[in-house]
Amino acid sequence: MHVPTPNTDAASTSASAHESQPVTTMFPHPDSTWWWVSGQANIIFQGYPSFHSDYESTNSFRSASEYKTSLVGTLYLGARVYHSTHTNTEFFYDEESAGGRGLSQALGLAGFTNLDVVRNPSLGPIPYMARAELHETIGFGSEQEDVSDERGPFSLATTAPVRRLEFRVGKMSTVDTFDLNGVGSDSHLQFSDWTVDNNGAYDYAADTRGYSYGAVAEYHDKNWSARYGLMLMPTVANGIDLQWNLRLARGEQAEEEIRRSILRGRTGTVRLLQFWNHANMGDYRTAVNQYLAGETRVPEITAHPRLVSVKYGFGLNAEQEVSDHMRVFGRIGWNEGQHESYAYTEDDETFLVGGDYDGFQWGRPSDKIGLAFVTDAIKKDHQKYLANGGLGFILGDGKLNYAREDIIEFYYNVHAWRGLYFALQQFYVAHPGYNQDRGAVYIGGVRAHVDF
Repeated sequence: MHVPTPNTDAASTSASAHESQPVTTMFPHPDSTWWWVSGQANIIFQGYPSFHSDYESTNSFRSASEYKTSLVGTLYLGARVYHSTHTNTEFFYDEESAGGRGLSQALGLAGFTNLDVVRNPSLGPIPYMARAELHETIGFGSEQEDVSDERGPFSLATTAPVRRLEFRVGKMSTVDTFDLNGVGSDSHLQFSDWTVDNNGAYDYAADTRGYSYGAVAEYHDKNWSARYGLMLMPTVANGIDLQWNLRLARGEQAEEEIRRSILRGRTGTVRLLQFWNHANMGDYRTAVNQYLAGETRVPEITAHPRLVSVKYGFGLNAEQEVSDHMRVFGRIGWNEGQHESYAYTEDDETFLVGGDYDGFQWGRPSDKIGLAFVTDAIKKDHQKYLANGGLGFILGDGKLNYAREDIIEFYYNVHAWRGLYFALQQFYVAHPGYNQDRGAVYIGGVRAHVDF
């Protein structure tokens, strides 16, 4: 689970904003203050009718009709400690509560439809520290740029040096910084499927709530940026506890970003991601061979002595403005698939295309329509593991008649008043859990969101 950056897709609500701009938070957040206080609440109701299934098991997406509701609330606090023309020091703290349940306890779909769901329901809605990070900016040269549209819970500056280094240290989400996309990274106002809002093949370092401790360094120039992050991995797959010994486990990622458009007069960005996970991960082929040799009753990915394995992959992420009111985006992701899915979801390859369109043409400029298609896959050894009855931390039907998991997501997000939004959601999932013997599944949803 990952709770995304708050209100990344809303219009500016600063006190200096033009009077004609729609107000998109309950309370104004002036540009002039050295502090930041805001909050959000996100409620998602989803359900589906019964669907065809030849069989199901422990980790299956249940074939009987079902509905579930999730609720996430977050308090965002920030303060500027020091500021000069070339240096800026800030501290941010977030307190969060995540309650409710996901459909089938968030099991059975690689591209699960609700990013707000915590995959361990026993944790409950007790508030917890989501983020506590120090943000340092060091500038080079005299040229400055306007960054007021980025002012919010993760950055308080309104201007910044064009060429600058930024450092973040503390507790955060890895995807606060990596694999961001202006069209598909905010489950509170945009898409909410796991492999639409994030690169499904990016097994990024996180505990079961979607957070970790670590450090990120970024360099920004006029038309490009580069970043590197070192994060803690969980002690076990989908675990809440993190491994603090970096020799035993760590998540490394690097990303290069080029801000250039293929259409004249429009904005566009391309990002290339690489990641390397070091952790106590099992090997799918080894687990299957142990089962075939009679050493285990079913393939068990955790049936191995402690060892440090390496899982690596890459991702391509692009967004392009097409007109004043329309944007398109896409992602491609791949990981080696030999070692167990560990921290995000069970997905070894992904391909995504989609876009959004605002409601200016019908007099509602802050409304938005979004449509995306994503197709996910797993490698041969991973397929054999599930086909022989193995369980991952998300998938496991007891058998497997393999096919790619294909998902279509549609939403219409309505800006009702100030910081209040409502959205209708529709999902079509073919081959849930990569299984041709199950589905298709039609899922409907309603989302209510408030920004304070």
